[in-house]
Amino acid sequence: MDTTRDGPIRLTDLTDCGGCAAKLGADLLADALAGLGADPPPDLVVGLDPADDAAAYRVAPDLAILGTVDFFPPLVDDPEAYGAIAAANAVSDVFAMGGRVLFALSVAALPEDLPPEATAAILGAAAATVRAAGGTLAGGHTIRDPEPTFGLAVIGAAHPDHLLRKGGALPGDVLLLTKPLGTGLVVSGSRAAPGSPARRISDAALPAAVASMRRLNRDAAAAFVAHGLTGATDVTGFGLLGHAWEMARASGAHFRLDAAALPALPGALDLARAGIETGGAAHNRRFVAPALSVGADVPREAVALAHDPQTSGGLLAAVPAGRLGAVTTALDAAGEPWWRIGTVEAAAEPALTLA
Repeated sequence: MDTTRDGPIRLTDLTDCGGCAAKLGADLLADALAGLGADPPPDLVVGLDPADDAAAYRVAPDLAILGTVDFFPPLVDDPEAYGAIAAANAVSDVFAMGGRVLFALSVAALPEDLPPEATAAILGAAAATVRAAGGTLAGGHTIRDPEPTFGLAVIGAAHPDHLLRKGGALPGDVLLLTKPLGTGLVVSGSRAAPGSPARRISDAALPAAVASMRRLNRDAAAAFVAHGLTGATDVTGFGLLGHAWEMARASGAHFRLDAAALPALPGALDLARAGIETGGAAHNRRFVAPALSVGADVPREAVALAHDPQTSGGLLAAVPAGRLGAVTTALDAAGEPWWRIGTVEAAAEPALTLA
């Protein structure tokens, strides 16, 4: 890909941090959002108080419109993969609320000297991903910026009484996860020095990570809604523990996670053992620290995996024990992977345990 720069452009060379690891830390965001969302209109079913994966506004007794926006710098060098991952990540917030995608608008800040074919590949892959999600890319806005950033504003729809919410977990529920963890570790490893052990591990692991990030949460969400689930979220930049803590806090419950059951992408645990970690993981550790208890025998790499920021991660769902068989059967029928990673317990105060 020839440009006015010296040699081919590597998208990841144009940014210091990519994917959802570039999110403002949850520990910082909480202070920034404090006080917002006061006195919402009665038809704003979901807004900022409490916040969830998308906003929801009731327009009819059986219809709520969902709105969300998500964008980030590139985490891979292939423009087509970048566009697809960014789109899959953005539409995931609608699925995490139990909705269907209607349309999306692109949000792009791109260098002026980015080759036209790269821009076309990013937008084309995003449009194809939105179509696969059930919607259409209907417009957008683009500005010039030396650091590329791309994502989508997504509009969806759902029944207001059948939303998946962070606060919908109940004691006795089983926690399911629908994608393996470790995208931040793998992507961070790809920034290591060429020829280094971490770089070799990451280069081998990256195709599986990209395939996972491109995978839509559409069918998993549909299975959860069809079986009457009320509690779910998608696992993205705050890591598994950060998003589990959001659910536990919103549900007033104790989430107990089984470290040995956490699924990992190929190479992710090896990279964690080698000391690879994203900058976003430090924010995630601070965010959950006051609520988190870690078992003495939990390996260091499992703790790192649980804090790792995910890009276009899976759904974390609280499944009533009596419906577990039906839900997992539906996931299997849809070709959706799943892992049983913990339980929800009653608690006087919300808490989080990794044991």
